Amino acid sequence: MTVTHLQLISVPVRDQDRARDFYVDVLGFDLQADNPMGPDQRWVQVGPKGAATALTLVTWFPTMLPGSLKGLVLETDDLEADVAALGARGVVFADGGIQDAPWGRYATFDDPDGNGIVLQATARG
Repeated sequence: MTVTHLQLISVPVRDQDRARDFYVDVLGFDLQADNPMGPDQRWVQVGPKGAATALTLVTWFPTMLPGSLKGLVLETDDLEADVAALGARGVVFADGGIQDAPWGRYATFDDPDGNGIVLQATARG
């Protein structure tokens, strides 16, 4: 196999505008594309600045219900600062915020549709 990287992850959402605003304005992702795909569909693509992998915010897959994606993991170099900044922007963290694990620390939250996100800082060492 000659796969070089993971390009896209489809995130099922109800409202692409609301989801785009969350990923761009709250999480700080770049808006990479917001283009029509036909009369009733749009291609909305967001991603962390400089990352090889992006998210496409989809509404057109009947088997992918909004909120059904769980375990989208985002790595951070400053978990405490990011949790504080996201909390100030209205993000509610599950389990009281930052949790410790043998492999590092993490905090979990949902996007507006209920898709589960893990913000983690992997232990260095």
